[in-house]
Amino acid sequence: MAERVIAWARRVALALACCAGVTAFAAEAPPVAQDPVVEARMIKLAEELRCLVCQNETIAASHADLAVDLRQQMREMLQKGMSEDDIRGYMTDRYGDFVLYKPPFKPTTALLWVGPPVLLVLALAALFITLRRRQRAAPEAFDPDTPDDDDEPRLPR
Repeated sequence: MAERVIAWARRVALALACCAGVTAFAAEAPPVAQDPVVEARMIKLAEELRCLVCQNETIAASHADLAVDLRQQMREMLQKGMSEDDIRGYMTDRYGDFVLYKPPFKPTTALLWVGPPVLLVLALAALFITLRRRQRAAPEAFDPDTPDDDDEPRLPR
C-alpha cells in the first residue's frame, strides 16, 4: 500500500514539474495598437505582404522578429495618417515587388503572370499532338502484348 502511495506521489510531482517547465517558456503577449480600427487596418495590410524571413507566410502570420518590427512600423504609419497605398509603396520601394503576394503586372513580373497559362497551353498542345499520332499509327508500331508471369507454366527446378 505504501508503495502505491509513493508511486502516486512521484507521478503527481512529475506532472507538476512538467507544468512548471511549460509555463516557464510562456511569453507575454506582444502589445497591440490602442485603436482597434488601426489594428484591423494593419492586419488587413499585413496579410497582403510577404514575410522576408519566412517567404511563404504573410507578415500578419509570421512570428519572425522582422515581421513583428514591420507590423509595429505599419501601426505607427497608420497612426500618423498614412494610407494603405502609401505603406504598400514604402514597402515595395524598400524591399521590392517580392514583398507583395500579388505583384503588379509590369515587364519585370510579366513572366509570373503569363508563364503558367502559356506552359499549360503548350502542354495541352503536346498532349493533343501525341494522342493524334498514336491514334493514326498502325497496330504494329506498338509493342506486342506479352503474357503475364502467372499465365506461363512454371518449370520445375
